[in-house]
Amino acid sequence: MSIISGLNKEFESRVRLGIMSVLMVNDWVDFTEMKNMLQVTDGNLASHSTALEKHEYIEIKKEFVGKKPRTSYKITLLGKQAFQAHLAFLEKMLKIES
Repeated sequence: MSIISGLNKEFESRVRLGIMSVLMVNDWVDFTEMKNMLQVTDGNLASHSTALEKHEYIEIKKEFVGKKPRTSYKITLLGKQAFQAHLAFLEKMLKIES
């Protein structure tokens, strides 16, 4: 078994790491705020957030505010648990290498 087998493949991308990190410390974050924080394109944010939603790590809410559409993101309990496990394994790997 590989030393990295405990890492979650869904969090390999820096964009996904960023999304999950932002959502770990915020309740709901809207699309524009997330895009600005991560400094990514609309398409990049949309594709990575959709992938995380597919694994039920985040919830995506689409609504209208007045006549303008608004997309917001929230981490799910499963997402929180998976990301915490991923971070814990990274910390474990750092201790092994020290």
